Amino acid sequence: MLRNYSNSRTLGDNIRLGTLTAFTAGTINIASLLIFLSFTSNVTGHYAILAAEISKGNWSQVAVMGSWIFLFFFGSFLSNFIVINFNKKSKYFAHAMPLVLEILCLFGVGVYGQLYYQKTLAETEVLVAIMLFATGLQNGLTASISNFSVKTTHLTGTTTDLGILVSMFTQKKYRKMVN
Repeated sequence: MLRNYSNSRTLGDNIRLGTLTAFTAGTINIASLLIFLSFTSNVTGHYAILAAEISKGNWSQVAVMGSWIFLFFFGSFLSNFIVINFNKKSKYFAHAMPLVLEILCLFGVGVYGQLYYQKTLAETEVLVAIMLFATGLQNGLTASISNFSVKTTHLTGTTTDLGILVSMFTQKKYRKMVN
């Protein structure tokens, strides 16, 4: 599922990749919502909050929202950077490293949350930032290895893609492409 890159991927590869990573992103998102009362895959919502906080002149919240958006962006950037710079040297390293970084981030948040978390606002903002970085890593990897056809942390786009895919199955010629 992760070995094939860009145009060498089949629709089945992308469906399996999208299914697994959407489940993972959803799990991360709901855990963050239940624990920290904040979404970690709804960056569109963070842009809306950023705009609202700018209009209120609440600069500390602008800084938090801006850093959250940047960390999601930076996670996506770093994943794609790793893939495009290391893919020819070692495809396994290039595709595994973003996942390893994501796992380390989520493991760190989990351990800290279980052992040390005091439910302060500052802690919450940092832990959510780390989770946003992790989901950015995942989304960047998924998008780059699927030739940008799979983005698993955006439910609107995923739902749109699913609707398009299901509509394609109404035509026999497209059903043959899946096998």
